Amino acid sequence: MTLVKGLKGKESRMRLLTIAADEFANRGFHETKVSTIVTRAGLTQPAFYLYFSNKEAIFDEIVNEFRTRLRMLVQTSRFTPTVEAHDVPKQLLMTLETIFRFLAATPNSTRIGLFLAPKSDQIKEELTSLLIDNLRAEQQMGHFRSELAMETVAECIVGIVERLTLSLLLPGIKGPESLALQVVNLLLYGMLANGDTTIQDS
Repeated sequence: MTLVKGLKGKESRMRLLTIAADEFANRGFHETKVSTIVTRAGLTQPAFYLYFSNKEAIFDEIVNEFRTRLRMLVQTSRFTPTVEAHDVPKQLLMTLETIFRFLAATPNSTRIGLFLAPKSDQIKEELTSLLIDNLRAEQQMGHFRSELAMETVAECIVGIVERLTLSLLLPGIKGPESLALQVVNLLLYGMLANGDTTIQDS
């Protein structure tokens, strides 16, 4: 009986989180009401307060869970020393596709974490910092040009991912595979037809 109650409790809590994420993502924090969340979840308001102290608490949990999972995803995406030069495009493609897949799999959490939450700027700054660390390590391995400032590269990547997520991924216009391929082709091969020219810093 205790096990059944425990399972039901976990299911109820997860249902509240899922519905709350949908409400926050589509209505915004201030327009979302606990009464609406519990009604959609088929629960009572006292049941809600068994799991969350208030609306802010459930919102913060959604944001923090998104932030933690994104951080772990980026931290584990750094190239290993065994990656060969000819495998770099494939590895980068896999990394970006994995990130886009994560963002697409949890669209409500993505919309909240990247765009709506007060912490969204902090999350993107943290993402940029993690990318800088990864890119510098990969640059030292000899995979990327030594004259590139990886701070700039990381900012560009985060900006590209953020914009494509909002305009193409979340609306379902483009999928993770297509977006990752376009980004890799742009970053590694550029826009010029010959692909051979670089501008020297004066």
